[in-house]
Formats: sequence, C-alpha cells, structure tokens
Amino acid sequence: MVKNVKLKVSLLSYTTNPEQNIVAAIRQCYSQVGAKELKEKTNKETRERLIRQIMASGHTSTLEHASFTFAVEGVSRVTEIQLVRHRIGCSYSIQSGRYVKRGEAQYVIPPVILNGDKKVLKKIKKHFENTQKLYNELLDLGIKAEDARYLQPQSLKTKIVVTMDARALLHFLTLRCCRRAQWEIQALAREMLRVVKKKAPILFENAGPSCVSQGICFEGDMSCGLWKTIKGAELKTRIKNE
Repeated sequence: MVKNVKLKVSLLSYTTNPEQNIVAAIRQCYSQVGAKELKEKTNKETRERLIRQIMASGHTSTLEHASFTFAVEGVSRVTEIQLVRHRIGCSYSIQSGRYVKRGEAQYVIPPVILNGDKKVLKKIKKHFENTQKLYNELLDLGIKAEDARYLQPQSLKTKIVVTMDARALLHFLTLRCCRRAQWEIQALAREMLRVVKKKAPILFENAGPSCVSQGICFEGDMSCGLWKTIKGAELKTRIKNE
C-alpha cells in the first residue's frame, strides 16, 4: 500500500528572545555598554523601531545573532535537493537512505497528479508499489540499503532538521515563498514562515516573496502579477539589457 504523506514543520528550538538578541547586537555597535545590559534595558518600542530600521536599511548582519531550528517531515527528495542549495547560514541533518531501511513505501505525490486522472494516479501508485517490492527483495538478497536505494524515485519522502540564522531564513523566504517557486518547497517555506512569525513577529512581519518584503518583483515577463496588488510595488528583472 503506497502512502502519500503530508508536510509537517515543527520548531525544535530557537534563540531565546530572538528580537532582543538582535537589538542588543544592533545597539552594541554604537554603545560602550555591554550587550547583556543593552538586551535587558531595551524596551519594546525601541526594539521594534531598531529592527524595522535595519530591515529598511539593508544592514542585516545583526540578524545572524538569532537562529531557528526546524524539524521537517513529509517532503520529497525533490525538495531536499532544492533546500540544501541554501548554504550560507544554514545547516542540515537529513534522514539517511543508506542506513534507514524502509519496509513500507511513503511518497509525496504532487496535487496535480493526486487530484487528476484517477487512472493515471492508479498507474503511478502501482509503479511505486512495484519499486518498493523490488527494493525489499534486494534487501532480502543481502544487497545493502546503500545500493538498493538507487531504485527509489525522487518522490520518496524524507525527514530533515534545518537550522537557519534569521538573515539566511529571510533570504530563503524571499525566494521560496514566491508563487513561481516549485509548489512543494513553496509550501515548506510558507509553513516555516508561519511558525517563526509567532516567535518573532516584528522580524518577520514583512517576510515573504520579494514583492511583499521589498516591494519589488524581479520576475519580469514571468511574474505571477501579485506585485500589482501591493501598494508601491514595482516590476523589475534581474537580467540587464546589453
């Protein structure tokens, strides 16, 4: 029986009082007083003002003093490959296909297929079942999981622990919350944003695709058009005309 798994994101841990930490770092740059005292004495209004100020200025190195660790479940190897392309300020621990043997297949099936032609879906599930059956047969023959896993498709689900500092996370959200991002990593990014916004609402108040966070859509002719609904937003392209 092929199981289609759903995305699940949990916040394992995060910097205690992340916004206070960031503001202490901001103020330390211009103060003789120690960061610990600055953190304790900065009031809510000052924290909000300083965070918004550095976000607007683009001087965001101080955001690296807060980090968030997520437990991600129910994503495919397709999304894993895209996720680990984000390297600066990011760390990953991924379920090993070499050591974790799977007796029952769990796959991520795209909604367009899951909700589409039932005959096609049935064929795909049968394909997955046959693949898993052969995989298990290889294990029974003494083939190591590290070799048997070559049979598995990219839709095979995996589990990942992800840690990002706030600066890296905001950059990730800018790229992956965009409607033009692939559907699965877009769903992952939006869920990550949902859980961190509860812990640092000012820091992530304008987080999301660049049209939301910067007021600029960089997709040019390929834009989804969301920027048109945002006051003051504009359309640009990263490709410069010669």
